[in-house]
Amino acid sequence: MLTHAPYAKPIAAVTGCLVLAAALTACGGSSAASDEKIVTVYSADGLKGEAGDGWYDKVFKDFEKQTGIEVKYVEGGSGEMVQRAAREKNNTQADVLVTLPPFIQQADSKGLLQAYTPKGADMVGGIDKADNGRWISVVNNYFGFVHNRKELKTPPTTWEELLDPAYKDRIQYSTPGVAGDGTAVLIKAMHDFGGKEPAMEYLKKLQANNVGPSSSTSKLAPKVDKGEILVANGDVQMNFAQSRSMPNLAIWFPAKRGGKPTTFALPYAAGLVSGAPHTDNGKKLLDFMLGEQAQREVSSVGGGFSVRKDVRATDANALALTRLMEGVEVFEPDWADIDKNLPAYVDAWKTATGS
Repeated sequence: MLTHAPYAKPIAAVTGCLVLAAALTACGGSSAASDEKIVTVYSADGLKGEAGDGWYDKVFKDFEKQTGIEVKYVEGGSGEMVQRAAREKNNTQADVLVTLPPFIQQADSKGLLQAYTPKGADMVGGIDKADNGRWISVVNNYFGFVHNRKELKTPPTTWEELLDPAYKDRIQYSTPGVAGDGTAVLIKAMHDFGGKEPAMEYLKKLQANNVGPSSSTSKLAPKVDKGEILVANGDVQMNFAQSRSMPNLAIWFPAKRGGKPTTFALPYAAGLVSGAPHTDNGKKLLDFMLGEQAQREVSSVGGGFSVRKDVRATDANALALTRLMEGVEVFEPDWADIDKNLPAYVDAWKTATGS
């Protein structure tokens, strides 16, 4: 998830220790660090459970037990994590970087990632990994929205419905260019409305009902569940997992009036950081996350979709996720265009909304 602050809010490591910036500096950047039983992960939010019941919680615990390598975890927005890694390029602290598109492509273009092919990568489809071997998806996911099922007797189905004055100050979406899911709002709007200009025209109108920018996508769902706001952006994996403790949360996919609901794949993609202080440990963690056991738990524990073609999940979550996606048109964004033109798209959004 996300923040505008120069540094991401550190959170507890799986072992219970607090990950502080100073501690990260102490454990990285030296030749001795390569011998440490530590691996540091910079990640977008969504895979770690607030109650310690997320996919990361299970995978990191199992990894530590099997290898004796302690996982240090730092969470923030996708864009924020890339920016942080870029600032630290001359004194690298992270070993593994996990972000949503287009930020994993951005990290690669900035020279922040090194090539590594994890075990099991041959079971991952070509669209879910980089041709140059510098990143690979570890959890498949789709962009979506949430609404409050209790307060909205007639839930919205289209973008246009969100312009109704009844939604004034009851809608919020995370910040494009900072949050992966916030950036996804722009991508989906440009697809559904047929281009940048009509999308920005719509988002300008939506601003009348928008509470304002949010640096954290994950913090929006609790506000929707409590009825503080009625609609927010998110993604299927994160919101499905949150719904276990948020009974009023319902996932939906806006359609343009007269059209079909749409979405696109928004996977959590991981890469080995260039110059990582614990490169070997980073490789071991990537291998572990792509292992069959961890991938089988993507749905049952994490509420997401496995990236391995040979993993056929049949648990209750997997079946519910399949039903959720029925009738939703999945399109493929032009990630090369988005990587190249994202600053221009974000600037256009800022101009349109006055943000």
